[in-house]
Amino acid sequence: MTTLVLCVDRANDVGRAAGVTPPVVGWEAVRSLVTDVGLVDPEDTSVNSMLEALRVARDLRDEAEDAVVAVVAGGGDSVVGADRSVATQLDELVAEYDPDSAVVVVDSVQDERLVPVVESRVAVDSVDRVVVRQARDIESTYYLLKQFLGDEELRSTVLVPLGAALLVVPALLYGFSARVALAAVAALAGAALLFKGLAVEDRLATARERVETALYSGQVSVVTYVVAAGLALVGASLGALDANPYLGADAVVLVTQFLYSAVPWLALAALTASAGRLLDETIDAEGVPTPYLNLPFGVLALGLVVRGFASYFLEREGVLAHRSLASVTLDPTSRLAGFVVAGIVVSLVGVRVAATVGDESLDEGAAD
Repeated sequence: MTTLVLCVDRANDVGRAAGVTPPVVGWEAVRSLVTDVGLVDPEDTSVNSMLEALRVARDLRDEAEDAVVAVVAGGGDSVVGADRSVATQLDELVAEYDPDSAVVVVDSVQDERLVPVVESRVAVDSVDRVVVRQARDIESTYYLLKQFLGDEELRSTVLVPLGAALLVVPALLYGFSARVALAAVAALAGAALLFKGLAVEDRLATARERVETALYSGQVSVVTYVVAAGLALVGASLGALDANPYLGADAVVLVTQFLYSAVPWLALAALTASAGRLLDETIDAEGVPTPYLNLPFGVLALGLVVRGFASYFLEREGVLAHRSLASVTLDPTSRLAGFVVAGIVVSLVGVRVAATVGDESLDEGAAD
């Protein structure tokens, strides 16, 4: 069994320092190369890497294995050229020695990126990364930072919010208290995390294309979505105006009053948007999917139930007066029961309509 102990130098520091042309093969040749490079530049980490390769080869030979130690280095003016040079040297070594496996010795993350090139030509049993003991922590930190700064996505995710926060903090501390500054920085960090976590960037990148496609194809939902947005804005405004007198009251009363006033408009907005989507599906497809048929009924049922609970709570708190229906005054519990029953009935009607229309669409498709 032949094992190729390979010392990899992607930048070709060894070749330039010793004036040799890689690959350098054999115990004596590599040991002589270590001396030459060490005399030229004693601080070069390649010296430690080659010594480690010699040590591994010696240990393998002590275990009665046939070990061939070699040093390969990159060449050319570009990264691609250096990698191709290493690949050519590997092909020569494999053709001459026919190794069964390889042990790769590296001293940096840059050299370690050549491991897949070696694996494409011979099985790699081990990757031995050499770090000088006196500078182990500094070396590891340096390479981690270098790899981090080389990742564009990580830079935009971490460094941009951090830099913005560092710029904002002095201004906030100058004009406000430390509590306000801390809250603003926390909000900024949270917004950045949500922005990346919810993939808002990807959605915004495709939003323009989707809007143009919808406009050019004449989809009804484009208009209904705009109308729905306007209705939702009206509902939110009316809810805020009606809840404004209760700013000093309990937070539950404030939220309930907002929902009571806004829910009808929000439900109407959802109905408008779902109606447009339903019309688009009816025009484009032979049959309408069941979820699109059931959605308007579900929205209406949900609006009725939320309105009923909000009305019940406000009447019990004395915010709303008891209402009458056909000259009959209804207590809050009866009104709530009526809203809940109405919501359930609307939901069941939606399920029935969706099932009936869906079955008819399937029967028509089978007949065609």
